[in-house]
Amino acid sequence: MALVIGVIGLIVYLRFESQLDGTINQGLRSRSADVGALVRKERGTLGDVGRGVDQEESFAQVLDPGGAVLDGTPQLRRTRLLSPGEVRRASAGAVLIDGSYPFEDRDPIRMLLRPVQADGRRLVVLVGTSTDDRRKALRNLAGLLAIGGPLALLLASLAGYGVAAGALRPVEAMRLKADAISEHEPGERLPVAGTDDEIARLGRTLNAMLSRLEVAFARERTFVADASHELRTPLAILKTELELALRRGRTPAELQSALRSAAEETDRLAQLAESLLVIARADQGALPLSAAPVQSSELLDSVRRRFESRAQLAGRDIVVEDGSEHISADPHRLEQALDNLVENALAHGAGTVRLSASARDGHVSLHVRDEGPGFPADFIDTAFERFTRADQARGRGGSGLGLAIVQVIARAHGGQARARNVPDGGAEVLIELPQRHVAPDRVTTPAA
Repeated sequence: MALVIGVIGLIVYLRFESQLDGTINQGLRSRSADVGALVRKERGTLGDVGRGVDQEESFAQVLDPGGAVLDGTPQLRRTRLLSPGEVRRASAGAVLIDGSYPFEDRDPIRMLLRPVQADGRRLVVLVGTSTDDRRKALRNLAGLLAIGGPLALLLASLAGYGVAAGALRPVEAMRLKADAISEHEPGERLPVAGTDDEIARLGRTLNAMLSRLEVAFARERTFVADASHELRTPLAILKTELELALRRGRTPAELQSALRSAAEETDRLAQLAESLLVIARADQGALPLSAAPVQSSELLDSVRRRFESRAQLAGRDIVVEDGSEHISADPHRLEQALDNLVENALAHGAGTVRLSASARDGHVSLHVRDEGPGFPADFIDTAFERFTRADQARGRGGSGLGLAIVQVIARAHGGQARARNVPDGGAEVLIELPQRHVAPDRVTTPAA
């Protein structure tokens, strides 16, 4: 702003100076024409000088080519103002010369010389005027600019500071509010002005981020609380069994029973720790996948063989129905997801467990279906949420993470898991994965 004001002041000063010089020069040319006409009429003299010259601030002389004064206004009738060389220059054409008045305070003057023919001779007419008023006007203008420039700079600075402070006031309000938000007040949000400028959009973006963080924090707190609750029960049972085993007078059969119960709870803890690890990795976007071409029939048959003995002990059957599709996926993770589904079907369902695969609209679906009572209607919408159970009968002994892990694995492959009740009875869970073209000679058979 200081540079702008300085440049503007310089332009104004130079423009004003040019206009003053133009006015003075135009006046000199006009008076020179009048004096030249008078000299020609009076045959080389000024004659009635009062008719052509304002004697208060102006003067005139008639010079010969050598510079000698032939006539002049009363105050300069015998005074030479110019050298012979300057006069000779004027003999060739009009010349403007700045000088100083030879009397009193030697005020600055400006003179115009031009040749004129009078009475058969070539003479030089000189007209001049004082430029003291010009000097005073420029000095006054410079003083005004010297005072007005800093004042304008100060006012502009104050105005700029006010505008900047007003524009940044919402930012300061957001900063103060952000500084006051703590983990004890997760629902607080930053104040946002009702405008659509950059600051308001920034505030709305930050509030949206705070909402996402609040949801994430709530999910983490719920996850920790539920995990703690799930871990507490098997740990309490394990401790009780071990304390009973340490009591005196326990028979070998009782000790074996206590150790078997402790081993079961240990297995449950290990399974729960593995489930929590899978979910934690999925939340961090770091669930490892080793994709390979897989044939669905071989994958389902591998799962069937793994649970076949357990199903026979329970008087149940596991059947792999016809239909084989080629997919590209992580066979270990898919087996883990199918194991959870078959485990749930054997623990909470009834009748034959049917495993199948189907392809539709560029997707391959892996189905696990039982012939039990199905899911409660109010449970299907939350079946894949963490630590959720249908009821005590279907959830006894479980952690509520089995279906959640199935969904995690499905989403890691770019698909999803869905649950539904079959109209003719039973529950069905399917894992829907995007189908990718796999050459048959590159299909991998999962290990049994």
